[in-house]
Amino acid sequence: MRNLRPECAPFLMLTLLAAQAHAAGLVATVRDGSGPVPNAVVLAAPEDASVPLAKQTVETIDQIDKEFVPYVKAVRAGSMVQFPNKDNIRHHVYSFSPPKRFELPLYAGNPARPVLFDKPGVVKLGCNIHDWMLAYVYVAETPYFAKTDASGRAELKDMPAGHYRLRVWHPGMTISEDATARRVELGEGAATIEWKLELKRELRPRRATAPGEPGYR
Repeated sequence: MRNLRPECAPFLMLTLLAAQAHAAGLVATVRDGSGPVPNAVVLAAPEDASVPLAKQTVETIDQIDKEFVPYVKAVRAGSMVQFPNKDNIRHHVYSFSPPKRFELPLYAGNPARPVLFDKPGVVKLGCNIHDWMLAYVYVAETPYFAKTDASGRAELKDMPAGHYRLRVWHPGMTISEDATARRVELGEGAATIEWKLELKRELRPRRATAPGEPGYR
């Protein structure tokens, strides 16, 4: 390995400091009328810089106790997602959503290969055996995104300073994703922003919790 000459060290240090000084970030909070909103996806699309090429990653959505975990998964377009079945029964995972139509017929354990999500958009997942099993994959066209936690907070890091178009998505929103758009200029450090959404009542098939109850499987 070639050693760095001493006279190069100040230049390297200045370069690193300049890069750090231009790093931006965003702390977003999403709420509705009753409090924090978890499982919302916050996105920032740069308007005056090119978007870095996507590196293919393999993400995971588990099937545990007859539920998809997590309920909402945000991935970059071009990502692969694996669907391990950790239950002692078989599941049949599918989606009819236009960005990704696919089917994993009845299986236990791990499917033969992960599924490629290469088109941006929302993909709704279901199980052909258990009607209450629902989940969503949000496929983002930008590398700058995050999902809100239980406190309704999401943090986007390591963003170049510049102008961004921000959006938020949640499966229960009563307005379109584009209607949430805001344009901001991000500089050094972390900016803060808040959305207040109106969410529709979630209409998911009820899962019975004990043997003997209607719908228990």
